[in-house]
Amino acid sequence: QVQLVESGGGLVQPGGSLRLSCAASGIIFSINAVDWYRQAPGKQREWVAVITSGASTNYADSVKGRFTISRDNAKNTVFLQMSSLKPEDTAVYYCQSTADGKFYWGQGTQVTVSS
Repeated sequence: QVQLVESGGGLVQPGGSLRLSCAASGIIFSINAVDWYRQAPGKQREWVAVITSGASTNYADSVKGRFTISRDNAKNTVFLQMSSLKPEDTAVYYCQSTADGKFYWGQGTQVTVSS
């Protein structure tokens, strides 16, 4: 059974930093791409970043230069380091991966950027 569990969200002031984690069981992150998405209240879910099985990364323009996605193969965990946070980064953040043609999502972790 595949399970993705996000953690690390919270309340942070503008300009602050947070590191989100996505821990997996039942799926091997080192051989599957992992994406981060986010969904703000009243808005559609939007793609944020990806790390491929080959460890290539890509980012949405809105977070490029501020967010960094990385992976720890030994812990089977993907991270999203978020810096220079802005109020518009406020959202529920989800990790997603695909295996055997199926999409798997975590339950999400809330990030709130506010003074």
